[in-house]
Amino acid sequence: MAITLTERAATHVSNFLAKRGKGLGIRLGVKTSGCSGMAYKLEFVDVASDEDVTFQSHGVTVFTDAKSLAYLDGTELDYAKEGLNEGFQFNNPNVKNECGCGESFNV
Repeated sequence: MAITLTERAATHVSNFLAKRGKGLGIRLGVKTSGCSGMAYKLEFVDVASDEDVTFQSHGVTVFTDAKSLAYLDGTELDYAKEGLNEGFQFNNPNVKNECGCGESFNV
């Protein structure tokens, strides 16, 4: 079981954490939302929880919870710039369908 970051995503997270001046890493999770059922949550972690499952990827600590890991196992987080748009992209092998706007998914 693992969640990984591409080198580009890890660099972006590391730079942002340095600018923030604090943070242990990022938390990846899922929540019930959207037209397809689930949406990704991504936030910075300042305090770890005893329930956290952690992974190291390119020097960045990725935090998640056991419930989310069931949906995120094997996911690779990338950071892409396409034209004027830039942001994180979730490459999740568990996804069966995504909504048209790309905000939610189901497994």
